[in-house]
Amino acid sequence: MTFGNSAPDASPYADEGPYGTPVVKQKKAGLTRRGKVAIAVAGVAIAGGGTIWFQVHSAAVAKDEKEAAALQIQMKKLELEEMRIRNEQASSDKKAAAASAEKIQAAVDKCVKDSSDQIGKGFGSPSRSDVVADCKQQYENLDGSDMAAAGNAQNASNGGGGEISSPALLGLVAGGGLAIAVFARKGKKADA
Repeated sequence: MTFGNSAPDASPYADEGPYGTPVVKQKKAGLTRRGKVAIAVAGVAIAGGGTIWFQVHSAAVAKDEKEAAALQIQMKKLELEEMRIRNEQASSDKKAAAASAEKIQAAVDKCVKDSSDQIGKGFGSPSRSDVVADCKQQYENLDGSDMAAAGNAQNASNGGGGEISSPALLGLVAGGGLAIAVFARKGKKADA
């Protein structure tokens, strides 16, 4: 250190003025005017593009929703049409079944009435419940188209003579078998 008028050491790195180190003005951090304008333009472009995209997207979604609703309505109409057709078919089937049942019941009643003269006539003659069961069995599988053929078959069997009922037929077969067994046994005893 030196005092007085002596010259200070000239240092190549010293940048001192007569009042000490000069204060350097620092530049403000941030963008220039041109950078700020560029960012503003980019922001407006992004916001505008996003708005336009959102409008297009929402319009497409609304269109899809309308098409889906229209398709759903069309499906409901088809389901209602199918239900209407099924109901009509069920109604016509029910009417046909009722008509067929009425025809079958009338045929069974006629059969029972025609066969009532055979009820309780003697040994092996059918009871009323047997006649009803036979008539029901005869007509239960017939539909309206076969009713005429069944009526003709019933008339032909009644016109030709009396019928042999199931119990009478069973009695005849059992009696015939018993007679054959008795004669066969007598034949064996005669040979011995």
